[in-house]
Amino acid sequence: MTIKIYNTLSNKKEEFLPQKEKFVSMYVCGITPYDEMHLGHARVYVVFDIIKRHLLKRGYKVKHVQNFTDIDDKIIKKSRERNMSPSELARIYIDDYFVQADRLNILKADEYPRVTQMIREIIYFIEELVKKGFAYETGGNVYFSVEKFGGYGKLSKRNLKDLKADESDVDIEKKSAFDFALWKKTKENEPSEAAWESPWGKGRPGWHIECSVMSSELLGETIDIHGGGQDLIFPHHENEITQSEAKTGKQFVKYWIHNGFVTIDKKKMSKSLNNSFSLKAVFKEYDPRVIRYYLLTQNYSGPLDFSEAGVENAENALRGIDDFYLRLAASTGKSVAEISDKDLLVLQENFLVALDDNFNSQRALSYLHELKNTASRELFGTDEKRISQLKKLFEDFAEVSLGITLPERQNINQDLQDLLKQRDEVRKNKNWAESDRLRELICEKGYKIEDNKDGGSVLVKKS
Repeated sequence: MTIKIYNTLSNKKEEFLPQKEKFVSMYVCGITPYDEMHLGHARVYVVFDIIKRHLLKRGYKVKHVQNFTDIDDKIIKKSRERNMSPSELARIYIDDYFVQADRLNILKADEYPRVTQMIREIIYFIEELVKKGFAYETGGNVYFSVEKFGGYGKLSKRNLKDLKADESDVDIEKKSAFDFALWKKTKENEPSEAAWESPWGKGRPGWHIECSVMSSELLGETIDIHGGGQDLIFPHHENEITQSEAKTGKQFVKYWIHNGFVTIDKKKMSKSLNNSFSLKAVFKEYDPRVIRYYLLTQNYSGPLDFSEAGVENAENALRGIDDFYLRLAASTGKSVAEISDKDLLVLQENFLVALDDNFNSQRALSYLHELKNTASRELFGTDEKRISQLKKLFEDFAEVSLGITLPERQNINQDLQDLLKQRDEVRKNKNWAESDRLRELICEKGYKIEDNKDGGSVLVKKS
């Protein structure tokens, strides 16, 4: 078993060799909680959920940290507009994150640090950079001196002479246009809770410093996996590398993983283009399970174009999976600990190898459907042990590895099963009136009928 990861740092696939055998430290950049979760967020956290699930499946212990940037310019601006404190606003959207992440069946991180909880550690980190000569204070602000760090641009493959200064961080007090803020002096009329005492006066952390501090405090000076969306490669992750390695003299991250953008009609999703779909709005139209499935249909590193047709295809594919699983689950209540059949072992290994290869969810889904199609041909008339094997493997593929929740098997009594069997028979004979009567009778007993393409049907308890 060899897991290969596409490392943004080297621009190639590499064999995954964590620092400690069977232990993985993973840091994922979290949201800035000033607005609702959107599709772009959903892709990031579903991608890293698949990565985490597969590492766990392959026997690794994973320590997963994901931060909240709970104070920054956007939060301050939005809190003013809504006449509330920055902490109140952040709390609203942090709560929203957990609601939407749960609906997408995303495993929880081990820790969710917040900027406001680590001010002391951030100040200490900055002090160390000043002592080492990599940072300087001017007018109450502290900046990192990019030109004093050799190798700036190694993640984004950019050269200083070819770069344009970050326009969001322009200050006439900086020694170089490329220097970035580690500590920002409090501005006039900013809320008092957005300012902390420091050796340089009242202020708050710059954006990039927080993740270097949180990751080192909770995972150590060198971590195995660090990631987020492609938009974070520059300047955020580039600056993280710079300040972290300047402080410690050690490699900051072994494997950098970045997922591709979500696009709308081939254009990058953004609020400025008014094409940023909130998950609350999307979930009014589509089941969260469908959206999760849809996000897995393309390999994570490339763009994913959101379209109604694409989501409907995902919905139809998921319906086929549900129909099959309900028939399979109704066939037996037993399960087995191991998969012993040779053909099933081969299929299981192919599925896992697909995920070993840079977490290729698209190919893994194809093996889930291969299992469904193979098992559908032999489901009825096969022995109980075989059905138990199929059920366990199907659950391992869908729920454990891909995080696709399956419909619950209902405890349906024999009378209802007999009614369903009668209804299937009269349908075959095209006795539609009797078929409708039996459907109504079943509905009165609290169940609905879901018909599938092969002419069969299953009972599902009404919600």
